[in-house]
Amino acid sequence: EQNGQGKEKVQLGLRPRRRGGDGGGSGSHLRQTPRPTFHLISIDLTSFKLNFPAVDAEMILTVHVTNPNAAPIHYSDTEMAIFYAGSLLGSAPVQAGSQPPRSCQLLRLSARLSGLQLAHHAKKFLADLGRREMVLESTVDISGAAKVLWWWDHKFKVHVDSHVIVDPVFLDVIDQENRSKLEIFVQS
Repeated sequence: EQNGQGKEKVQLGLRPRRRGGDGGGSGSHLRQTPRPTFHLISIDLTSFKLNFPAVDAEMILTVHVTNPNAAPIHYSDTEMAIFYAGSLLGSAPVQAGSQPPRSCQLLRLSARLSGLQLAHHAKKFLADLGRREMVLESTVDISGAAKVLWWWDHKFKVHVDSHVIVDPVFLDVIDQENRSKLEIFVQS
């Protein structure tokens, strides 16, 4: 699939590997590329402001990130959007960075949540408080490059959707599901 800029776009963890043929033309085939994984470890409340009728909160999200690939990656600034009951609740900026090959690291993201959105869903939020389970959704697009050889970078984009159930009283992570979609852009 061409994206209009002379680059081939490959989705869902597949990327082309070019091979010369033996005597005939050349062909290409696709092979599986391991995708990075993301796991929310903890939520720590750092600020709680009552602006009647709403409450604004700031917190630190600790996210465990694994790069299973043999190449180091470098990624640019982005922002994670956080949703509650289908409404944008807040965001967490992700600063540009890098990660060595076959490694894990912890990212500490500062998130700001708007209590005004919770006020719009007050009945649902009070029910969630009562049963001590609150469902949050988040989405983020991370763009960057994997350094395959010293002169050759593979540009990529990872889209991550997260479904997290937290205890709204103690901010414990009860359960989560994280889905990622990897696109690799190869110069053609």
